[in-house]
Amino acid sequence: MNDPSSYRGRRVVVLGLAKSGVSAATALHRLGADVVVNDRKPREQSPEAEQLEALGIPVICGHHPDDLIDEDTALLVKNPGIPYSAPPVVRAEAAGVEIVTEVELAYRLSRAPILGITGSNGKTTTTTWTGALLSAAGIRPLIAGNIGRPMIEAALEAEPDDWLVTELSSFQLKGTTDFRPAVAVVLNLAETHLDYHGTMDDYVASKAKLLVNQRPEDTAVLNWDDPRCRELAALTPARLLSFSLTEELAAGVFVRPPYPAQPAARPDTSRRVIVCRDAAGREDELLEVGELGVPGRHNAANALAAVAAAVAAGAAPARLAQPL
Repeated sequence: MNDPSSYRGRRVVVLGLAKSGVSAATALHRLGADVVVNDRKPREQSPEAEQLEALGIPVICGHHPDDLIDEDTALLVKNPGIPYSAPPVVRAEAAGVEIVTEVELAYRLSRAPILGITGSNGKTTTTTWTGALLSAAGIRPLIAGNIGRPMIEAALEAEPDDWLVTELSSFQLKGTTDFRPAVAVVLNLAETHLDYHGTMDDYVASKAKLLVNQRPEDTAVLNWDDPRCRELAALTPARLLSFSLTEELAAGVFVRPPYPAQPAARPDTSRRVIVCRDAAGREDELLEVGELGVPGRHNAANALAAVAAAVAAGAAPARLAQPL
């Protein structure tokens, strides 16, 4: 956690209103930063501007002023959806101004450990499920990020014994530098958002930012059935607690018996049990796949990921069957 007083007196530009921009600007203003907010949408399409101005935060709407980024600018907090080709971002890069998304700021201010979940598909389901599992295990989760609630809002509310459970997009992760989740979950990696990232390499590198700052005491939860996810294991020193539908893992969460690697043409009605196995080889059988609250092989994978994430955050496996 950064010292909140370190933002006092620093000039910060928040680019983009929306929920995350409003939350970032409000938090930084309360921490004593000299905040200015800019959104190219016209004033009449920016109802949040009045809310910020009532706090004494200047808001510029309708265009990007040429002097928005000046020699005193210490930080640019960018809405994740704004491309890096936007003029203020280009100017900030040229001037050596640090450019981050709200996710990085929330990490720096959170007193609670962070559980980050990303992937091309299944993020919202897995994030919601993980929160339910932690609650059932007696651990308070604060759900935030791409799922709806701004992450910085939850970060400032979080106590050290809580867990900040966050759904994270590639857009959000691309704008991070020091971000380090105690538990990092990568569900899958498929070609998507290439209009924003330009290449698959940039997309995967943005997702990989969830892992690269982890330490040996952290945990990486990877989809062992996805070849691209497997490759990410080499990027993190964290211990692995992966999940698989098609393989019994030495340590991780899997189904017994495994699914065939390729889905069958006909519905598979085999009885399968979700198993959690720790590094010492101790196993807990949780429940049958058919008892899950949502159907489908893809949701079985989401359930395995949620179990691994919850266990990595300290949940006892025996308490997870009912919420599943």
